[in-house]
Amino acid sequence: MLDHSYKELPNRVALVHEWFAPNSVGGAEQVVQAIDNICTKLGITPQLTALVDGESDLSKSWLYKRTVKTSIIQKLPFGKTHVQHYLPLLPYAIEQIDLTDYPLIISSNHLVAKGVITSPDQLHISYIHTPVRYAWDQMHIYLKRSSLANTGFGPLIRWQLHHLRQWDQLTAVRVNRLIANSRFTSRRIFKFWGRESDVLHPPVDVNRFKCDKPRDEYYLCLCRLVPNKRVDIVVKAFNRLSLPLIVVGDGPEMNYLKRIAGPTVQFLGHQSRRKVEDLMSSCRAFVYAGIEDFGIAPVEAMAAGSPVIGLARGGLLDTIRCVSRNISSPTGLLFRDQTVESLVEAVTWFHDSSLWHQFDSESIRLWADQFSPERFSVRFERILFRAWNEHLNDCAQSSTDPAEQLGLNL
Repeated sequence: MLDHSYKELPNRVALVHEWFAPNSVGGAEQVVQAIDNICTKLGITPQLTALVDGESDLSKSWLYKRTVKTSIIQKLPFGKTHVQHYLPLLPYAIEQIDLTDYPLIISSNHLVAKGVITSPDQLHISYIHTPVRYAWDQMHIYLKRSSLANTGFGPLIRWQLHHLRQWDQLTAVRVNRLIANSRFTSRRIFKFWGRESDVLHPPVDVNRFKCDKPRDEYYLCLCRLVPNKRVDIVVKAFNRLSLPLIVVGDGPEMNYLKRIAGPTVQFLGHQSRRKVEDLMSSCRAFVYAGIEDFGIAPVEAMAAGSPVIGLARGGLLDTIRCVSRNISSPTGLLFRDQTVESLVEAVTWFHDSSLWHQFDSESIRLWADQFSPERFSVRFERILFRAWNEHLNDCAQSSTDPAEQLGLNL
């Protein structure tokens, strides 16, 4: 429950996100919608703000008929549909959005949203999904698989990312309060920006999944097929194991993964929500080899009662209770190294020992419930009110006459 001594939030709140685009909907967008719902519950309709908006005119979108404040990218050719192609312009574009009239700014950041310019009298809280992955510690992974970087543009791209890193670090000091989506992200924030942050796991729609279905023999891998997800490790491991693997998702890695896949690996591409729910509720285990800042898909799998075989790095350390730790109600198995050999060893132990019998679907689901939208709402609201009241106190102290602060009668 909130402390009743907290002062009310201002009526004018800006909610900033990188972009609202139908082809880019994921965990970050779920966080924005959750924050918007929290504000609405408090009687506030935030001013949605983004580089581009391609959703407010879509009747199926939660943004339908909402007014979205956008940047200069909105009017550029293909800006609404291919905003990422304007990467060198995005830092400049976000800084041109005028939020002067909003005492409270909340940003949802994975690229440039935190870079909006605010004054000392404004409070800026930023929920950080990740410091830009492809500009920092995962740059080499992206560049290795980038067709553009391998056709002569590599030095230019590296130079642009060098400047993006500088801007990313510089703009971190503009934010009053940082919220990280996991302990791993919090560590990355401190490493790259030198800032402390609160940790608040993002909301996951756990209630859409059922955990009482019988388990099948196939293993499931579901994610966007991009280099940093390391689906290639999963495919190669199951080639060696000759065990049934279903891969769900689409992306630039699809053709490459199909070329290296053996006969036991099946690609389904993009699937409907209903199909995803069925697959997660019936698989023997969910397999994940990427280094995730948080990792929503593994939590969704656990909400469906599925044990997770995941890499022991990143956000999965926050979400998976490893069976090898001899703890009660385990939810999965963590493998140590991001290699084919390490994953093969883990799956072999899981399969040959019939380890899935040690997992209880209802217990796994119960653990996943702590990542529900309701839990997120309570925790975010608490951070929000605390930050706003601390901000008001700081403003009040700074506006006091210096002589009065020193106890001087001048």
